[in-house]
Amino acid sequence: MLLTAGDFDHRVRYLNIRNTLLTLFELNCVPVINENDTVSVAEIRFGDNDHLAALVTNLIPAPLLVLLTVVDGLYDRDPAEPGAQLLRTVEDVDERVLQTASQGRSELGSGGMKSKLKAARLVTLAGGCVIVANGRQPGILQAILAGEPVGTLFLPRGGILRARQRWIAWAAQPRGKIIVDAGAREAVEKRGRSLLPIGIVRVVGNFNKGDVVAIVDTEGREFARGLTNYAAADLRKICGLRSDRVAEIVGPDHYEEAIHRDNLVVTT
Repeated sequence: MLLTAGDFDHRVRYLNIRNTLLTLFELNCVPVINENDTVSVAEIRFGDNDHLAALVTNLIPAPLLVLLTVVDGLYDRDPAEPGAQLLRTVEDVDERVLQTASQGRSELGSGGMKSKLKAARLVTLAGGCVIVANGRQPGILQAILAGEPVGTLFLPRGGILRARQRWIAWAAQPRGKIIVDAGAREAVEKRGRSLLPIGIVRVVGNFNKGDVVAIVDTEGREFARGLTNYAAADLRKICGLRSDRVAEIVGPDHYEEAIHRDNLVVTT
């Protein structure tokens, strides 16, 4: 299967990929997946196969992603340094863990350890597990499936996200940004609330109702994504307003929420 980033961005094509994969599994086929380099352009490339693998894992969804490389797993420092220790388990792929990865790329494949850690973060945030192991070790897949302690195991973070939530959070490309104040960020990220117009500071981009947008704080840090109830032009008219004022601006057929909680996913 040759895929492009646009296949994941478009909701119908995204579901078609999923249906095709599940049908192949029912037919006892093993699909071999790669990026369709003949039609991909720089602006819409996956970047590396680790990222593509993470997107496919979240698409199915699969409980485990195995990434094979030329070292035994993630080390606490450059594995070439004396005394470097293999990390058997990683609970959270945070900035500290990302900094332990070598900046270099492996001699095989399209990405180094940092790209594998970013892929691991996508999968574990969605509720899956990831193992990074040495692909040069004979029988490595059999050892992993047998539960042997090989490689580095990355544990899931939080609950398992639904397939639709995974598409919103990581597969679809945001069409714009909604910048919110600190109170709105806390309500969305910590208290599980919808995003209301009163918490919006600024709207960036030109998007339509139903598009996926990124939600960022005033420092420019993205922490969530969601399907907007308003086009950008309408949202600019009501940002910062209380819910009782929204009807005065956009009419009686309005939404109280800029993004409803059911269509919103925290990505931090």
